[in-house]
Amino acid sequence: MKEKTVQERYRGKNEEEAERCFQQARRVARQQKAKSLELRVAVSLGQSWAAQGKEKEAYLLLILNKGYRWFTERFDTEDLQEAKTMLEELT
Repeated sequence: MKEKTVQERYRGKNEEEAERCFQQARRVARQQKAKSLELRVAVSLGQSWAAQGKEKEAYLLLILNKGYRWFTERFDTEDLQEAKTMLEELT
């Protein structure tokens, strides 16, 4: 998946460029109404922010942008479990 590749490629080297890639991926996912992909990208961006000490921003990304709250069923998917774990760790 591209977002994992981008995250690994830029970790500690160029966080601004990685963030631009994540934000672009979120825009594309939003335009395509691909909620699952948008959540996956939001989790990856949130993990990147948390690693930079931006825990509050990471938490708000998932909560205020409704990333995790869009879903009302199928909470057994890896993406939703990862989002839930991340929210629990950030609170």
